[in-house]
Amino acid sequence: MLITAGIGGGLLGFMLYVRKEKELAIQQERKRVLGKAAIGGKFNLIDHHGKPKSSDDFKGQWLLVYFGFTHCPDICPDEIEKLVEVVDTTDEMENMPKVTPVFISVDPARDTVQAVSQYVKEFSPKLVGLTGSVEQVQEVCRAYRVYFSAGPRDDDDDYIVDHTVIVYLVNPDGDFVDYYGQNKSSEEIVSGVVVNVTKYEKMKSTSWF
Repeated sequence: MLITAGIGGGLLGFMLYVRKEKELAIQQERKRVLGKAAIGGKFNLIDHHGKPKSSDDFKGQWLLVYFGFTHCPDICPDEIEKLVEVVDTTDEMENMPKVTPVFISVDPARDTVQAVSQYVKEFSPKLVGLTGSVEQVQEVCRAYRVYFSAGPRDDDDDYIVDHTVIVYLVNPDGDFVDYYGQNKSSEEIVSGVVVNVTKYEKMKSTSWF
């Protein structure tokens, strides 16, 4: 009976310890979320296959999201190539979930479904391209705090769109969890993704207590 009581007491102590650790982690996460600007949210766009695509369609997936435009001469191609490199690297890692790279146009006037489809094919079959109406694009840009503004037109009616250059990490619940600026290398972004995936899975694994 003493042995049984000892084992029972040990298990109870362990359960209380785990529960305390979980509550502490939740409190820390709440503080982190409250201290971070509200970024992200629901959106409704059209993918590069011409099919409606909402934020709900990506639930259950990790996303790396980049906002740009297909006529971008240098920054966008460089950032998307970096994005694809990050995803290719994480895909080769053991015990890492698949990460979906997403390109969202900030130039709906020129970035038709066909234009976006041709553009994403230049980078990777993994890359999902999204566009939409002016209102739809404005909505998703507001949600992610993305600035964009079309510059003056030249004699060929061409123009450059000034926009925020940031990669956003979104978890399987559809929540924004991290961002990476233009100065971040692919290696640094990979490290950031791995850290956030590990945190997320650890939180989920203790949620049954």
